Amino acid sequence: MDFISKNFYKNKSDEDLIELINKGNEKAFNEIYRRYSKRLYYFFFKKLYQDHNKAEDFLQDLFLKLIEKANYFDKTKLFSTWFYTIAYNMCKNEYRLNEKQNLVKNGILVKPDVVVYSNVENKYDTAIFNRYLQNELAKIDENHRLAFLMRYQDNLSIKMISEIMGCSEGTVKSRLFYTIKKLSKQLNKFNALKNCNDGK
Repeated sequence: MDFISKNFYKNKSDEDLIELINKGNEKAFNEIYRRYSKRLYYFFFKKLYQDHNKAEDFLQDLFLKLIEKANYFDKTKLFSTWFYTIAYNMCKNEYRLNEKQNLVKNGILVKPDVVVYSNVENKYDTAIFNRYLQNELAKIDENHRLAFLMRYQDNLSIKMISEIMGCSEGTVKSRLFYTIKKLSKQLNKFNALKNCNDGK
C-alpha cells in the first residue's frame, strides 16, 4: 500500500502536488521537498556567502513559505519558476539587510564558485581569479549580479531568469551584456572570460 502511495505522489506534477499541499496533504509536501530541497540548498549556499548554516536556515524558511503561500500559486504558471522567485526575493532581502547593517566585509557581498573561465591554467591562478571575480561582482548592483549568477552559475535559461526577476527577456540580456562587458574589462589580464551566448 505504501509503495503504491509513494508512486502516486512521484507521478504527480509539481503543480498537482501544490494543489494537494494547499489541502494539507503532508505526503505531497514531502515529495516536493524531495524534488527541490537539494537544489534550493545549493542555490542559497551559492548566493549567500557559501554559508552552510545560512543556507539551511533559508531552505527551511522557504519551505515554510511554501506551506503559507500555497494558496497563492497560479496554476497557469510553472511551479519551479514561482518557487525560485520566492527564493530569489529572499536573497534580495538579505542583501539589502546586510547593506543596511554594513555587514559587507572587504567589499565582498557574494562568494560564487568560479563561474566562467577558460584559460586559467592552475589552481593558484584559479584561486586568484576567483577572488578578483568575487570582488568585481560585489561592485555590481544586485539585479545584474543575480542575473549573471543565475545564467552562468545555475545554468538557468533566459526565459526562466526573466520570469524569476519579473522583467523582459531583453532586460535580462541587457543586464548580462553589461555585466560581462564590465567583468571582461576588469578581469582582462586573466584572459579568462568566455564569449557567452545569451540566447535561450
